Formats: sequence, C-alpha cells, structure tokens
Amino acid sequence: MNHIITWDCHMHSSFSADSGTPMEEMIRRAIDLGLCGICFTEHLDPDYPRVPEPEQPVFSVDIPAYRDIFCTLRQKYQNQLDVRFGIELGLQPHLGNYFHELLCDVPFDFVIGSSHIVHGSDPYYPEFFQDRREADCYMEYFESILENLTFFSEMDVYGHIDYIVRYGPNKNSEYTYRRYQDILDEILLALISKNIGIELNTGGFHYGLGEPNPCTDIIRRYRELGGEIITVGADAHAPHNIAHSFDKAAAILRECGFRYYTVFRERTAEFLPL
Repeated sequence: MNHIITWDCHMHSSFSADSGTPMEEMIRRAIDLGLCGICFTEHLDPDYPRVPEPEQPVFSVDIPAYRDIFCTLRQKYQNQLDVRFGIELGLQPHLGNYFHELLCDVPFDFVIGSSHIVHGSDPYYPEFFQDRREADCYMEYFESILENLTFFSEMDVYGHIDYIVRYGPNKNSEYTYRRYQDILDEILLALISKNIGIELNTGGFHYGLGEPNPCTDIIRRYRELGGEIITVGADAHAPHNIAHSFDKAAAILRECGFRYYTVFRERTAEFLPL
C-alpha cells in the first residue's frame, strides 16, 4: 500500500490506558502498510477526573518500561521501519510545572499537547453536554485551549484542536470554523507565535465526521496565518486504524496550501515533501 504520507505520528499501544495492543503489533502493521516511520504517542493525563464508569481509567504511563520496550523494538526493526518515541500530554493549567520537569528528564522525539479535560470534565462523556447548549460546550473547550497555552507551551504540536466535536450530541452537523472564527484564530495565532504546530488527525474520519480534527477550514486558516508545522497521525489505538484515511489527509494538505508535512526527531522538525 503506497501513501504520499508515509509517517503516522500519533498512535497508542498498551502503554496507553485506552489501548490493549502491544507495541510490536502496531509496528508490524505499519511495516505491512509500507510506511517509512511511526511515532508512538502514549497518553499521559495526570489528575484525570472521576468518570461515570464502573472502572476508573488511569491515563498514566510507566515511562521506564515504555522506553525499555521501545528501545528494544526500535533496534529489532531498525532496517524495516523508523520508530520514534513520543508522548501525548493531557493538558490542564495546573500541570505546567509537572510537564516541564518531565520533558527535561525524558528524551522524547515528539511531544503532542492535547486538551482532553475541560475544567475538570472530559467531553468524551455525555454528562459534559447535559442540560447545556452544544455551542456553549464547544466554546468552553476552545477557551480552555487558550488557558492551557498560558501555562504551558513546550509541546511540539497541539493535538486535534477540535477534539470535542467527536463527542458532541450533533457532532459537526452544526459546527463550522466560521461559527468560532474569532477564538480559533486567537488559538492559531498563539500557537504560531510560540512556534507550536498543529496536527492533522485523521481520527475524525474514523468517528464519522467526514473531516479530520481539526477540520479542513481550520487547517487552511492555520496556513493562511503563516503556520508551517503540521504533523499527520491517525490516532490509532489498534493496528487496523494505522494510517487511516491518509490519502484524504494528503489531498487536504495540498488543498490548504501545504507542499510538505512534518515529523520530529529529538524534538526537531523535519519537513517531508508531499
């Protein structure tokens, strides 16, 4: 299987609480797909709130074990696939110092900062939207991104900027970039000023949105405002979702004015042609 985009830079394995797939299975699938490289970005969401489930998920990572197995597998498959070491930080304003110290201690190749929690609640759960206007919930989510950027800005890219749209009661049927243009532009300008990129996350196609996260209009606007750093990832938690809809991702990037996409090695951007 040939892709114009040959790197998947957002994926999870059994080191993330919401995946049960061993790292090696993800690597083998990526090789089967003909990818050049992947980056594991395991979930780290400290202080994750209580949720309405029988078992409370714990989005922590055993980083020494993760690193040990990663290094073993990277060496094992070094002639077949370039495998890189990343993390997806679940941002909240009070965690800035914790994440700063973590990144000083651990030599990640790539760091995604994502908003999963909004003022103590995860919009993954319907309770977040209960008895509230969907538009108000979406606005609160975007406001929380700006709050997070005030307290922490050491990530390489901001993950799936409109993540909340995956879980809203109407998903993206009433959602557009223009409806939230002012705050989204403020977010994009803040990211560009801090030299933080965005990602094109094809998980939106998996969730039935018919669009990536963020949506095409946000990606286009990011480029219009001068944004240059954009990674591509499927947000796969199982092998069958690796490189999901990458053909669509390549077309969207070109439509939005990009002639390259970005991967990271040792926290340094590398630009690959489309």
